[in-house]
Amino acid sequence: MKNLFLSLLLASIAACSGESQPTTGNSVATHDLTVYEWKLITSWPKNLPALGTSPEHFADIVEKMSNGRMRIHVYGANELVGGLEVFDAVSQGVAEIGHSASYYWQGKIPGSPFFSGIPFGLTAAEMNAWLAYGGGNELWRELYEPFDLIPVRGGNSGTQMFGWFNKEINSLADFRGLKMRIPGLGGEVFKRAGGTQITMQVSEVFTALQTGALDAAEFVGPYNDLAAGYHTVADYYYYPGWHEPGSTLETIFNKSAFEALPPDLQAILYAGTEVMNQLLLDELTARNNEALRVLIEDHDVELRKLPDDVLVELHRISNEVVRELAETDAVTQRIYDSYKSFQAGVQNYHRIAEEAYIEARKLPLN
Repeated sequence: MKNLFLSLLLASIAACSGESQPTTGNSVATHDLTVYEWKLITSWPKNLPALGTSPEHFADIVEKMSNGRMRIHVYGANELVGGLEVFDAVSQGVAEIGHSASYYWQGKIPGSPFFSGIPFGLTAAEMNAWLAYGGGNELWRELYEPFDLIPVRGGNSGTQMFGWFNKEINSLADFRGLKMRIPGLGGEVFKRAGGTQITMQVSEVFTALQTGALDAAEFVGPYNDLAAGYHTVADYYYYPGWHEPGSTLETIFNKSAFEALPPDLQAILYAGTEVMNQLLLDELTARNNEALRVLIEDHDVELRKLPDDVLVELHRISNEVVRELAETDAVTQRIYDSYKSFQAGVQNYHRIAEEAYIEARKLPLN
């Protein structure tokens, strides 16, 4: 039944999606039976729950939908290239598809973090809406065009946890000197708050925490963190994930290879990423609940909330960091303007929608 549902959903998306698709005007006969063997490289350890398994699922449904004409072999981080080398490898044609997160590429593309996660920025639902209907996708594709890449959303973490610490955080001063694995703009905020930002691929984090090379680390949330075993090498688990309130994962296609495909295979690949985008978020939303219970009840993890005054100061620094990033160049400024305009509007609505409902749900029953 699940496969039937996915097949129907893929067909519906491919036929009816209101969002512009990255296809070309190339005309190829629908009876083309060429079999395409493609490589998909990721930034995640092989078979990592959700992040690592979703690309495998994507490859499987694409092969089924294409009746075997599109076969995709998935490589985990370090199997073909390093986890932080995905962008360059797909751009250069080493692999045709990549699955990663755009904030890893900030060093070469300043505006890239807007398409993953912005501290105190958009939630998962808001990111999906901005990308599909707020102009985000068009800006994203423009940004990656010079690198012969087509970016498409390929999952979302939802609001993350702040991470694992071997020291209590009672004030901003407690960040001083801490070495934390935290990528993206959240890392810059952490650095300005007194900590030391370290960007490190996921496969190296556990050992770094274990040996003391790291004092703290963030990844995603309870489901992935439990599987990674961070609770065995860190004492405190902090929330909320202010640094990644709804981080989008990206699927990137080598543009030349993608545009050489028949139009029906382009549509199938695109539809497959849309299914992966939703199912990955669904899986994490469902599995984080049970994983958090296991961490607390079975492993005695100390769950801690960051103090409000720390969150207020982190929010102030975040606004400063994001505004400075916008000033890097004209393209990044346009992305910032689009993002912030959409955020202002959607937050205004959510005050009387999601936020109001969540507060109402908390009211005690007589």
